[in-house]
Amino acid sequence: MKSLKVVLVIIAFFGMLSAGNAQRIVKVYPKHGTVVTTINKPRLLFHKGINYHFASGIWYKARGRKYVVCAAPRGIVLRTLPRGHRVVYIKGRKYFAYKGIHYRKIGRTYKVVYV
Repeated sequence: MKSLKVVLVIIAFFGMLSAGNAQRIVKVYPKHGTVVTTINKPRLLFHKGINYHFASGIWYKARGRKYVVCAAPRGIVLRTLPRGHRVVYIKGRKYFAYKGIHYRKIGRTYKVVYV
């Protein structure tokens, strides 16, 4: 009877672990070219003659009254990183990553780089 209780406790423990992993939400960068009608609290940034809108870690270009998801423009500089970014080391260098986009700290700003 005691061994049955131990087995049930172990099964319950692993069940909780797998349930916790099943609820994990993975946020990915939307496919380039996706068109949206509204974006939440966008920042307008100007880079190499083009206006970019940046919201929730996603880059957009305006097309009329809509916005098109685009690649992060290499070299554009931000004052703050998106919430949820993480630190990664690639070939011994420190980068900040969010939704597949890598940023490098330069002084008090962060620059989009391709790794």
